[in-house]
Amino acid sequence: MDILLQFLDILLHLDKHLAALVAQYGPWIYAILFFIIFAETGFVVTPFLPGDSLLFVAGALAALGGMDILLLMATLATAAVLGNQVNYHIGRYIGPKVFHWEDSRFFNRAALQKTHAFYEKHGGKAVVISRFLPLFRTFVPFVAGVGSMSYARFTAFNFSGALLWVVSLCMLGFWFGNEPWIKQNLTLVIIGIIVISNIPVVIGWWQHRKDSKAA
Repeated sequence: MDILLQFLDILLHLDKHLAALVAQYGPWIYAILFFIIFAETGFVVTPFLPGDSLLFVAGALAALGGMDILLLMATLATAAVLGNQVNYHIGRYIGPKVFHWEDSRFFNRAALQKTHAFYEKHGGKAVVISRFLPLFRTFVPFVAGVGSMSYARFTAFNFSGALLWVVSLCMLGFWFGNEPWIKQNLTLVIIGIIVISNIPVVIGWWQHRKDSKAA
């Protein structure tokens, strides 16, 4: 329970914690942020790590001079691309047998199946769209690896999605993150980002539940 509360505190007060890391580690902050984004997108078992809110807050701190915005975006875009590439290869290695695994603390079978349906519906576009959707962001490259998408095609969509995701959210933070109202209510803004990014996931869950009841 204490670990969960600590995680929520970090998530909701990301600006303070990230500012402290910038002050403490200096240039090493780029490596720390690289690892967080790489892990969130690259490891199937870490979809809970902050993504959208982290990019926004990092952009806001860059506007204050704590980091270089171009180096920040280049670092995080690289992490996002490499994370998805690793995730894709994990899916390739494990293969279709993963759909027969049982639920566990580190594996959500229902989430994987929903992501597979999302991928089947949108194809290559799912790799780009999923960048802005928690859970889907972690599972789509894995499902693409399990499926039949070629490595070259996946890489093209992966690069485009990573660039669009990182640049858009970092620049939103850079331009607006230090506006007086947003700065004073940054916790609410972070909650808003989390809620908005999860709306499609909730709608998908509700539709799935509705369809299951109808069946």
